[in-house]
Parts: sequence; structure tokens; C-alpha cells
Amino acid sequence: MPQTKKETTKKEKKKVTKKVKTPIKKVVKKEVKKKQPVKEVVVEEVKVETPVVEETKEEVKKVKPLKKNFIAGNGRRKTATARVFLWEEKGDFTVNGLKIEKYFPSIIDQSKWVRPFHIIGVSHPDSKYSASIKVSGSGKPSQMDAIVLAIAKALCKINPEFDKALRKQGLLTRDSRMVERKKPYLHKARKRPQYSKR
Repeated sequence: MPQTKKETTKKEKKKVTKKVKTPIKKVVKKEVKKKQPVKEVVVEEVKVETPVVEETKEEVKKVKPLKKNFIAGNGRRKTATARVFLWEEKGDFTVNGLKIEKYFPSIIDQSKWVRPFHIIGVSHPDSKYSASIKVSGSGKPSQMDAIVLAIAKALCKINPEFDKALRKQGLLTRDSRMVERKKPYLHKARKRPQYSKR
């Protein structure tokens, strides 16, 4: 059956609409940069004399080497560690480079470190002994206890007869008490959160 004019126009219109719906591809031109030729330039070598500047020497704290023939002792308390180097000659007692009176200014502390000497019968330790003490860790009270233990150990090495007197006074016993560890769900080792009834 022959198609009428109207039917043919409808089909053509459909075809045209289909053509319009197809996506249009855009062509973008990329600019390509051309490599420029490298120009070779010859530069003459010129020697430039710079004035010599003297380097400033910074003041560095020189650590004096320890004198020989010392008696060593070490002591600990909590996390403090003390190393004592004791000489049997008149001199100063220094702690980390400072005089012991400056490092431990309180009268109670000064009477503590002298105690081992008093027990063995030396009233003025400066007149008979000198020491270099290195201490680190914890706080001042614990450092003092560590120093006392270290001095007592060093004195026992000088003369084994001092051992009985010092041990009787409890100066050769290391205090084993340490900070208790924190527990889970608690604020500290024993401190609990506030109890709520409801």
C-alpha cells in the first residue's frame, strides 16, 4: 500500500529528532609548547678573593676530668640515681657542678648528707673528704636519699669496719618503695571515679 505524504513527513521528522538527540563531541585543540633551543654561553672563570673572617669561639662548658684514686658509690631512690666519687683529701662537695649547699639549700637536707660522716666519727666532712656527685631523675628529696646511700656505700669501700655502724643506722639499705602503677578505669593507682547511686 502506498504511503501518503503525511505519513512520510512524520517518519522524516522522527529521524531528524533522533539526529538532534545524539551527543555532540567537542574537539579541543591542545597547545603544544615547543622546546626552545638552548643557547650555550661561555663564561670566563674569575677568581674572587674573599677576606678570611675569624670564627667566634663559643664559650663551651668544659667538663673537668675526674682526679684519679677516687672511691665510687652509687645510690638510688624512686627514679633518682646518684653517683658519688669520693677522695680522701680536703675539698668541696659538689653536686652537678654546684656546691652541695647551693643545690640543697635547706638545713634539713644539709644535715641529711652529713649523717653518714657523723656515724663514722667525722664531724666536718669538708676537712677530711671531697666529692663530686652526679645526680639525675625524680625530685630533690629522692635525690638526697640517693646521695646519702651512695656516700654510705663509698665510705664502706674505704674502710670495711664502717659497714656495721652504717648498716645499723639503716643507711646501706635501698628504699624499695616506688610509685604504684596506674590501673585501668581508675584515675590513679587507687583513686576511683566518683560513685553515683543513680
